[in-house]
Amino acid sequence: MFAVVRSGGKQYRVAPEDVIQVERLKAEAGETIELGEVLAMSDGETVSLGQPLVEGARVAATVVEHTRGEKIIVFRKKRRKNHRRKRGHRQELTVLRIDEILAAGQKRRARRKKKAEAEGAEAAAPAKRKRTTRAKSAAKPRTRKTAARKAEEAQPAPAEAAEAEAEATEAEATEAEATEAEATAADAPAAQAAEPAAPSEEPAAEAPTDETTDAPAEETTESPADEPAEEKS
Repeated sequence: MFAVVRSGGKQYRVAPEDVIQVERLKAEAGETIELGEVLAMSDGETVSLGQPLVEGARVAATVVEHTRGEKIIVFRKKRRKNHRRKRGHRQELTVLRIDEILAAGQKRRARRKKKAEAEGAEAAAPAKRKRTTRAKSAAKPRTRKTAARKAEEAQPAPAEAAEAEAEATEAEATEAEATEAEATAADAPAAQAAEPAAPSEEPAAEAPTDETTDAPAEETTESPADEPAEEKS
């Protein structure tokens, strides 16, 4: 089954479920329209030709979207006149999806309408879910933290603060002791080298002196060899 329909001064051979582009029509996207200028149609067995139109025949279609065609360049030139004109153009078009071809006195099928309604319901269902989610998120109050609350949360608890302070004090004391011990160990060799040897407190033993002279008397020991010979006998 097919039909030849005219729209915008052009003729199109269409069949159900075809998608065509015609000159811009005054209709919104998703709207259903009927093209009444049918030049010829066939039901698969017989062909009806119009003179120039087939009486009562029409083509039902749904507007898919509005678009624009490819850009074309229009260049005009007149030789020896220094005349040149260059223009670009994009034709405005409407995309149609052919639903069915209707003869004289024939009505549109109800199943097409139900199918369109079902498609519209499916398309609207996600939107409703999104609205519900947004409504719930909007109904839920948002708590904003003030500067004072943020400062309170940043400050540690009293017990934790006291413990941290005690640990810091202990660490400082340990570090000070370690520094003092290092300084003492470094100064010890230099102090030992600088101090002179202390004199002995015990007085040295005085040598015996002769009363007649200031020189010390020599110690003499009597040997058995110096004894008189008489005594030996």
